[in-house]
Parts: sequence; structure tokens; C-alpha cells
Amino acid sequence: MFLTQEDVQALILTARLAGTTTAILLLVGTPVAWWLARTKSWVKGPLASIVALPLVLPPSVLGFYLLLALGPQGPVGRLTQWLEISALPFSFWGLVLASAFYSTPFMIQPLQAAFEGIGERPLEVAATLGAGPWDRFFTVALPLARRGFLTAGVLTFAHTVGEFGVVLMIGGNLPGATRVASVQIYDYVDAMQYAQAHHLALVLVGLSFLVLLVLYTRRSVSAWSKV
Repeated sequence: MFLTQEDVQALILTARLAGTTTAILLLVGTPVAWWLARTKSWVKGPLASIVALPLVLPPSVLGFYLLLALGPQGPVGRLTQWLEISALPFSFWGLVLASAFYSTPFMIQPLQAAFEGIGERPLEVAATLGAGPWDRFFTVALPLARRGFLTAGVLTFAHTVGEFGVVLMIGGNLPGATRVASVQIYDYVDAMQYAQAHHLALVLVGLSFLVLLVLYTRRSVSAWSKV
């Protein structure tokens, strides 16, 4: 068989993790990106640096500090204990939280660039026509930034699919619960089952290529339509 039942289970969990992370970051990242694109506050620099930090920070470092924060002695861990909520480490929602932190720049930076590319003129025209701040955002900014949303969503989803270090630190290797495709491949390589590792890795390569193909094809079509 090309893929085992465990492989399929890992792929489904990976898709679920990537989809959930992308949806959460879309909701959280959009207002942050809008604020970064519009503000002139001195806070913009430090906040933008924090957003971009996962791009240069080793995944093991981020995973380590997240594990401390989510653990029983950490601030988040103590909060979950007080709320009588299940511990986040070695759980699916722990993976989601870690993935959201690690994929933040892949969502916020494209959205910020898209919002900045709109310019002031369309928003000023909408304001002269009586549109309020919320109306200008939903009827002017969002439609004009739709390509940025496509880019941000695709990059965030694809990046989450390829995560390894952070998810291994936070989620461990629990079949059906936290064992995503990248961890499954690591297990195959560790057990010297290279053929099965190749099969699963080939699936991820194909999926990643298709996701990026959709993104760049859409960009090319949009560019040609403006010529």
C-alpha cells in the first residue's frame, strides 16, 4: 500500500491543524496588519519586530519557551489549571497555539503589505462620500486587499503543513492526537524505513506544490487581466 492508515491519519491531522491555524490567524492577524499599515505610533517598530521574530528564531527556541509558558508552572498553564481546562502541551490545541505563533509573520506581513498598497486616496474618497471607518474598511480596504488575503492564507497554510520543530516540542508524538505528517516522516527515517518516508514525503511535496501553484497562477491571471 502506498500510504498506511497511520500516514492518512497524520495527513488528516496536518490538514486540520493547518486549516485551524490559518482561520485563527486570519481573524487575529487582519486587525493587527491593518493597524501596522495605518499607524504612525512608535510602537509600530517593536510590534513589527515581534511579528517577524519567528522568521529568524530557531523553532526549538520558540518551542522551548512556549512549552515553559504552557506547562503547569507557566502563566498559561496556571491559567488553564485555574479554569479547569485540559493542559495544552501534548494536545491538538497546544499544537494550534504553537503553530499560530510560529506562522504569524506569514499571515500578517502579506496583509500589511496589501493594506499599505491601497494608499490613502481610495479611503479619502470613500470618506468624502460619507463612509465611516468601519464602512471604509469592509467596503474599500478588504476588497482592494483580496490578493493579499489569498497570499497570506496560502503561505500560512503551507508553512503550517511543513512545521516540525515547534510541533514536536509542544505536541510530542502521540498517534492520532499530535503526530502530524512531518513527525511521521521523522519516525520513518529514525526507524530506517526510507521507502515509507519517501511515500509520505512525496505526498507533502505534491500538496505543497499544488498550493503554491494555485497562488502563483492566480497572481499571473490577475497580472494579465490588468494588461
